Amino acid sequence: MNKLIAAIFSIVIFAVAAFAGGKEVPPVRTNYYEVNFDPAKIAPYTLEDPLTFLDGSKVTTPEQWKIRRQEILDIFAREMYGQQPPLPETVIIETIEENQLTLGGFGMRSQYKMYFRADKSGPVIYWLVIAPQYVKKPAPVIMFLNYGGNQTLLNDSQVLIPETPENWLRPYRITASRGALLAPEHYYHFPIQTILSAGYAVVSACYKNVSPDPDIEEKNPDFQQHNFACSGVFELWGKRDESRTDNITALGAWAWVLSRGVDLVEKLPYLDAGKVAVTGCSRLGKAALLAAARDERFAVCVPIQSGGGGATLAKRDFGENIATQMQMFTHWYCKAYKKYERNPAKLLTFDQHLLVAAIAPRRLLIGGFDRAWFDTEGEFLACKAASPVWEFLGKPGLPTTVYPDSYEIGAIGKYLGYYRRTGGHGLAGFDWWQLLHFAAEE
Repeated sequence: MNKLIAAIFSIVIFAVAAFAGGKEVPPVRTNYYEVNFDPAKIAPYTLEDPLTFLDGSKVTTPEQWKIRRQEILDIFAREMYGQQPPLPETVIIETIEENQLTLGGFGMRSQYKMYFRADKSGPVIYWLVIAPQYVKKPAPVIMFLNYGGNQTLLNDSQVLIPETPENWLRPYRITASRGALLAPEHYYHFPIQTILSAGYAVVSACYKNVSPDPDIEEKNPDFQQHNFACSGVFELWGKRDESRTDNITALGAWAWVLSRGVDLVEKLPYLDAGKVAVTGCSRLGKAALLAAARDERFAVCVPIQSGGGGATLAKRDFGENIATQMQMFTHWYCKAYKKYERNPAKLLTFDQHLLVAAIAPRRLLIGGFDRAWFDTEGEFLACKAASPVWEFLGKPGLPTTVYPDSYEIGAIGKYLGYYRRTGGHGLAGFDWWQLLHFAAEE
């Protein structure tokens, strides 16, 4: 037991360093809690063919791919991310303000409250929309959840900080000051003017306003993962049956609200609902990937540094692994996923390349991070294994099978792409440049 406690403590210390862009110090583990950073110790594994049904039959037509895609989504719902939340009773959008000039008149700021019950009871999501003023037609959209509140994206004092229960918007890796993420030196940087200059609108909400994201070390029982994470929009889905192994998870809730963001875009005539690109970094990159896999209305998906539980292969068991995920983030994954932690290479009957494939034939760009904990080579291999689905559906797949060096863009194709970079953990200028260029391709 003492070894296990020490192991868990070392995970937390390492994760904090990794998320903050600090020096990498591999945690000490025993048994299946040990983290592997040696490529020579990756056990042999086999990846399932995304174009083969569970019964062994082959996908031979695009119509059959739709059935196989749903089969894949059902696997992830049962075994990893929990069941997909149901559609809301209704979606009511209340305008707080609309088309107010911002950023020196270059952009237009709008804010909306979104309710999910006819009587407006229960959870409410606050959306911030920033659109370019000089676009002559409905603007395409870059959508993401933010970490610290909508006010971090603009300096404007009019941007609301939602009234939420204690601890919901507690700062997490970023300051809560207005416009904090406009600063280019910040390791999470949102260059709103650059995005607007490319002709895109920004649509964002704070992820903690959706489902709080408690730390594993939280001491107050009212705010610990097993209960506090299941507040927010979870109120819409009734009392949880804790005997189930496939309950809705926080990642599922964040992905669900991204889909509600598309509901908002569809109702705003100045935005183009047919051209919505969803993105996010780290845990919110995982949420973006899951949202795009589940909701075909997302035309483009660009998850950045999503790592373990996102785009990287779990069977490689390199860097962050299922055991560390299930110890540190009990609210991100459903209970069923825990049974694979002892030996992912042998026990897993699916892997993240299937989730990647579920986005085909739409456009997907994976942004990787050169830190062993994130196993970005596993992300590239997931793209490589999923690429045949794009080709089967008549779209170009991954341009190369060669793992690219950092900052090389030779693996970025028109519909499926991958790149990686060094530096800090977050969204940097290089990421935004690749995202905007990729999203602009027709």
